[in-house]
Amino acid sequence: MLVLSRQRDETIMIGDEIEITVVDIRGDKVRLGINAPRTIQVHRKEVYEAIRRENAEAAQIQIDDLSAADKTLHQRNGQPNKNGRSRLRQSP
Repeated sequence: MLVLSRQRDETIMIGDEIEITVVDIRGDKVRLGINAPRTIQVHRKEVYEAIRRENAEAAQIQIDDLSAADKTLHQRNGQPNKNGRSRLRQSP
């Protein structure tokens, strides 16, 4: 880990496109300003970890979940046709 000392209004560059500026220092809190391209996501670490957890949970689809969803679709939309696809009921 690189550790740098900066004072208020001083900036750190990451590559050519990311600037981190010390905006304010109050007691034990430091306010940072981050200037980065819109294509780069910037999150606090706790938010980033929450996003990763949610994505991991969403990616773990169980076969039982798919079977239950298939059954629900068949109940709502009618029985499958000879190709195994559900026929949608037409509204009157």
